[in-house]
Order: sequence, then C-alpha cells, then structure tokens
Amino acid sequence: MSQNLSLFQKSGIALLVIAVFSAFGYAIQHTLSCLLLSFVLAYLFDPFVILLEKKGIRRIYGILILYTFLSILTFFSIFFLFPLLNIRWGLLVHEFPGYVQNFKSMTTDLRGQFGPEFAAEEWQWLVNYVQAGVDRLLSKFGAGVYDAASSVVFNFFNVLLAPVLAFFMLYYKREAREGILRWLPSAQRGFLVSVGHDINRSIGGFLKGQLLVSVIVALLSTIAMVLLKVNHPLFSGIFAGLASIIPFVGVILATIPPLFFAYAEYQSGVILLQICAVFSVIYFLEGYVIKPLIFKESMDLNPLVTIIMIMILGELLGFWGILLAIPITGAIKIFCHHLRLADEAGGD
Repeated sequence: MSQNLSLFQKSGIALLVIAVFSAFGYAIQHTLSCLLLSFVLAYLFDPFVILLEKKGIRRIYGILILYTFLSILTFFSIFFLFPLLNIRWGLLVHEFPGYVQNFKSMTTDLRGQFGPEFAAEEWQWLVNYVQAGVDRLLSKFGAGVYDAASSVVFNFFNVLLAPVLAFFMLYYKREAREGILRWLPSAQRGFLVSVGHDINRSIGGFLKGQLLVSVIVALLSTIAMVLLKVNHPLFSGIFAGLASIIPFVGVILATIPPLFFAYAEYQSGVILLQICAVFSVIYFLEGYVIKPLIFKESMDLNPLVTIIMIMILGELLGFWGILLAIPITGAIKIFCHHLRLADEAGGD
C-alpha cells in the first residue's frame, strides 16, 4: 500500500510541475516560441555536427562549417525561392475575397434551389443556421489569412534570433550537460540520466523523422494539385505537409484548402472526389510506407491522449505546441514508465 501511495504522490508532483511549467509557458509564450524554435534547430543540426566531429573536426569548426553551408543555402533561397513564394502568397491574398464571394453565392443559389422543399418553418431555421455558419466560417478563414501574414511579419525577429540561440546551444552542449549532471542529486542521478537518454533519443528521432515526412507529403501534395490543375498548389502542398504533423485528423485538415479552391473555381463534384482520392493515396503511403521506413521505433501513444495533448499544447503554445505535443507526450510516457520500473524495483 505504501508503494502505491508513493507512486501516487510522485505522479501528483509530476502533474503539478507540468501544470506550473504550462502556466509559466503560457505567460511567456512569445519568448518561449523563439526558444522552442532554437531547440528544434539544435536537435536537427546536432547530428551533422557530431558527424563532422567523428571525422576529426573540432566541434566549433564543425558548427561554423554547418552554418556557412546554411548561410549559402539561405542566400540562394532569398534570391530565388522566396520571391516565388511571395508572389504566390500575394496572389492568394488578392484572390481570396473572390473565392469567399463565390462560395457565398453558391450557398445562396443552393438555398434558392431547395427553397420549395425546405420552405416549411421546421426546415427553414436549419437552412438559415447552416448559411450563417458558413458565412462565419468563411469570414474567420479570410481573417485568418491576413492574421497569418501579420504573424509572419511579427515573428520575423524570432526567425532571425533562433539560429543564433541554436548556435550557442550546440556550442555549449557538453558544458550544459555536465552542469546538469553535477546539479542532479547523486541518489537519483542514474535514474534521471537513464530517463533523459531515452527522452532525448525519442524526441530527436521524432523531430528529424517528422521533418522528412512533412517534406515528402508536401512535395507529393503539391505535385498532385499541379496535375489536377487546382489553384495555389504550393500553398495546398505546404499546408498538407504541416497538417501531417497532427495525427489522425491531419489528413482531413490537409484536404480543406484544395477542396475549397477547387470547388470555388470548378463548382464540380468530380474534382472534389479526385482530390479526396489523391489525398487518401498520399496518406496511405505516409502511414504504411513512408513512416515505417523513416521512424525506427514507434512511440505507441494512446490516440485519445495524443489528441488531447495536441489540443492543450496547441492552445498554450500555438504551432510549436502542436509540433511538440507528440514528443512531449512521449517524454511523459517514458518518465512514467521509468518511474513505475523504479517503484517496482524498490518494492522488490
């Protein structure tokens, strides 16, 4: 009984610590978003630095070589890729009000076509409610396009600062690790080091694997939308790549922009079926071919818990909460697993 009580107390303390950090993170979410971006960059860059170290290159020189290569890549992207993206984004912002107006006109026409059948009072309220809901959704979606543009400008400073912070995270990695080890209580040091090693491997593997999966999904989706002649294929592809981060419901979210653009332009059910079929194939390949090849091991997380964590962390930290929800959930699961093993070992 005492062991169960001990486990209960430890779990309660862990939940309390998580709640405190969540509240603190929400209070400094803008600063935290920059730190999280730096954290992700450091995780992605570190394997390349380690590879250079194995070839006999000192860590500081390896970091400088990596940043020099990334600077050259960024320079060419600014002059060749970014102008294309900027043009496409400008076209989307310019044409979006027309899409919204076309969609509203279609809902009005549909209401007129089904007017006689739904003229009864018990049906009329439903038709009015659905149309009002569509109007609200479209206005929010339209506002979201402009909010997203302003958010990109607002967070531009974070994008510039994050690589600098990632540089120091990479450079002082060993000193930080040794300092943390000295700070840990000697009695629990072995336990915490084991937990930290498993969490580090889990988070690092997920971030690197998810980045590759998102790029592949974005490329496949963009090519598919180009072949189907759907407007703004690049935007739809990038959105699909980002949506692939969210498990289970990401495939549904990914289809929304291309379905909207296609129906607003062609007003045909055939193109909608084609888009749904294409995304079904893409996400089938993602789930049964791409991810098994990229991810060496699965986190085996409960779907309900995962979705709840995505909702909570997404509300607290926005995009970074959604991105890191799965590795954070995996880290909590690993910690609880080690806690249970330690408790069982203590009981024996």
